[in-house]
Amino acid sequence: MRDDRAELIAHYPFPLDDFQLRAMDALDSGESVLVAAPTGSGKTVVAEYAIDAAVADGRRAFYTAPIKALSNQKYHDLAQRLGPHMVGLLTGDNNINGDAPVVVMTTEVLRNMIYARSPALNDLAVVVLDEVHFLQDTYRGPVWEEVIIHLDTSVSLVCLSATVSNAPELADWISTVRGTTRAILEDRRPVRLDNLYSIGDRTHDRVHLMPVLVGGRPNNDALRLDAEAARTGRHERPKQGKPQARRKLYTPSRLEIVELLDRQRMLPAIYFIFSRNQCDEAARSTTATGLRLTTGEERDRIRELVDARLGGMDLADLAVLGYGQFLAQLEAGIAAHHAGMVPPFKEVVEACFIEGLVKVVFATETLAVGINMPAKTVVIEKLSKFTGDHHTFLTPGEYTQLTGRAGRRGMDELGNAVVLWSPFVPFEQVATLAASRTFHLNSAFRPTYNMAANLVRSYTSERAHHLLNLSFAQYQADRDVVRIEARLQRRQRHLDELLEKARSPFGDIDEYRRLREAEKAPPTGAGGAGRRDDPISVALLKLRPGDVLYVEKGRYVGRVAVLASAFRKGGVRLTTLTTRHDLLMLTAADFDEGPSAIGHIDLPAEFAPNRNDFQRQVATRLERAECRPHTRRRRPVVEYVGLHPVEDDPDLADRLKAAAQARRVATEIDELRLKVSGRSQSIARDFDRVLHVLDKWGYVNGWSLTDAGQTLAGLFHESDLLVVECLRRGLLDGLDPASLAGLASVFVYEHRSPDDPPTPWYPSDLVRRRWQSIAEISYQLQDEEEASGLSVHRPPDPTFVALAYAWAAGEGFAEVVGEEDLSGGDFVRTTKQLIDLLRQFAIVAPVRATRQAASDAADHLFRGVVAASSQVEPETEPVDAASAPAAPPAEEVSS
Repeated sequence: MRDDRAELIAHYPFPLDDFQLRAMDALDSGESVLVAAPTGSGKTVVAEYAIDAAVADGRRAFYTAPIKALSNQKYHDLAQRLGPHMVGLLTGDNNINGDAPVVVMTTEVLRNMIYARSPALNDLAVVVLDEVHFLQDTYRGPVWEEVIIHLDTSVSLVCLSATVSNAPELADWISTVRGTTRAILEDRRPVRLDNLYSIGDRTHDRVHLMPVLVGGRPNNDALRLDAEAARTGRHERPKQGKPQARRKLYTPSRLEIVELLDRQRMLPAIYFIFSRNQCDEAARSTTATGLRLTTGEERDRIRELVDARLGGMDLADLAVLGYGQFLAQLEAGIAAHHAGMVPPFKEVVEACFIEGLVKVVFATETLAVGINMPAKTVVIEKLSKFTGDHHTFLTPGEYTQLTGRAGRRGMDELGNAVVLWSPFVPFEQVATLAASRTFHLNSAFRPTYNMAANLVRSYTSERAHHLLNLSFAQYQADRDVVRIEARLQRRQRHLDELLEKARSPFGDIDEYRRLREAEKAPPTGAGGAGRRDDPISVALLKLRPGDVLYVEKGRYVGRVAVLASAFRKGGVRLTTLTTRHDLLMLTAADFDEGPSAIGHIDLPAEFAPNRNDFQRQVATRLERAECRPHTRRRRPVVEYVGLHPVEDDPDLADRLKAAAQARRVATEIDELRLKVSGRSQSIARDFDRVLHVLDKWGYVNGWSLTDAGQTLAGLFHESDLLVVECLRRGLLDGLDPASLAGLASVFVYEHRSPDDPPTPWYPSDLVRRRWQSIAEISYQLQDEEEASGLSVHRPPDPTFVALAYAWAAGEGFAEVVGEEDLSGGDFVRTTKQLIDLLRQFAIVAPVRATRQAASDAADHLFRGVVAASSQVEPETEPVDAASAPAAPPAEEVSS
């Protein structure tokens, strides 16, 4: 124990918990720590102790966070505690006091420092990695692993994580890479959680609120009540002989729930709705009923906070953002919170909620990440989310993350998590989710082009491959091989037995099963593609789950894996998965001729296409599948008129049952083989594939970077190679700042609406031709990635060109977005990403004039609502709040 520990922790007004003291013991012994504990349990105390110890020793400490909003919050917290001169902030938006002893930053900033061998790393004692469970994020997750692997081992790590079931495995991996790392686990919540179930009962004209679990088991009263409800469709008649439901149940309305929570003294509450539009609608409609949850004094304080944060914004901008409605909701104690809102509005909501002024926040799940907004109650309206193509159920980890906000330490003895009744979700499923504690952390690590360029620049080939094999992904793949091999052998024997039972001497049993399933679908109208008997539809029906197709639909070009097929009203529909983990729906209209499979993969044994782990496994297999070259030849299909030959088999029923079992076992075997093959299908092999592309495109020569490779090593972006290739070919040269901003926006914007994007607009024929050249390069690179078995990059999108050009040219916010189907939050976020990319161009672009144009473009974009959403005021001595500019009354802001 440090001699000065008592002094370092003396400022805490509460006794420290055992897990906090155990973590401090480990740090004092020179070990790193992984602290996995529920939200609000006090993990930050461990981080603060490590920081204070480093400062006391005259050394530096870094605090990294996954998102800028959390970085900003941590900066203010630490600056208030340690003093403004002691703390700095480094994000893509802000550079405040970067040489301070304690610096808060996003994880990407630290990764960039490590690759650049920044002198800022000198005399660094400790790094806090907050929300380290983000390493399972598909795009950003590898950054955490890069930091852990490449950071000098003399630096201690304090890794803070949500409660994950395999935390010891993660700590063992960090120990392997960096030295002894102690796993500090705490399962107990600081405030006890009561899981509740709310049911609207029209039969008895009441809303029930009852425990989900009683004595650790599903509540029998809730089970009985749920079982008494009819789950028939609205126009569906009850089946004959079936007793009528004794109760008419319904999902309680949002107003009913808020009023119930108010009566039960269970406010403030966060009400999770997985839709931005529905969050806005909930706040608007609840306020429109006349409900007021605030006192006069509270409304005065709300107005003070609004004045302090929004007083400097332009009146026209506020009108476009719906300021009047926003303020009316706040004064009623009600608010929405989601990514479609501009940051200043979200910050006002957060400040009001933290002070207890806003009593109900209707929020999307993004609120569950990082930001400190505890509530007494959390409401989850639905246990499923619509991703744009399909609904997916919450995982136990997601449920834990959402409900972690319930219960304010030091204020509440009990936190509440309320799930609403749904006709589509049986109560048993709610109870299982509430009782589950499984949150398994899986690595999403994969080599990127920029990562490869930095490894070539910084290490020998042998050392680079070694470092990649130290990744958590490789570590997870290599464990328990003997156990998996033994199970694989047993399952293979079982599969052989099932296949023998399923084999029919009369014909192909699998073919019969597929055709029979198709025949169960109702016939559609006559004429055209989509009919059951047209050649394309017949070809679609012949495809099996696991078949690999080459498709061109919308902006996606590449391989897809068939997950399922169905005959809908509009014809045959295939559900497929792309190499980018996106579900893609295909119909006969998407093909010029009957498609044929270019390969086949086995799907995971547990068919769960809505789950992230299932999609991740399928995408990995799809990328690595050996497929024949794509051709447009139509594969001949077999049609049967009348009976299929196997229908003469007297044992057909038993064979069909065995075939279905065999299929499940076969996919399980494939999953087991994939796990075992982790040693041969290693991360290092994926790295070699990336190097192959870089060598072919002229970025590496042997184990050396070319000039283009040096540029690639200095640019960090999701589509890094595409961006640098366009820079290299001069497609961004010779443009004025506004035109450059417009053209560069194709790399950062992605149209995600199910509706078709508007027709792109270009400021000149030159910009239009440059866009066409960029699109052509993207197609060429996608072909190269496809041929190399790599994930295909996200294609560029010209939808934002007009908005970026207009904003950079000086048009007002109201004029730029007033008529666009784009939220203020999306505009600001996209523009900030564009500014970040342009600032990188200003450093790495080969042509000086382009560097200057990029710098000017970034400056032109950083104004108005974008600047107001980006800047963090440095902490100073407190000032008189009365001196802050006043926000206008709602009635003065006309829309």
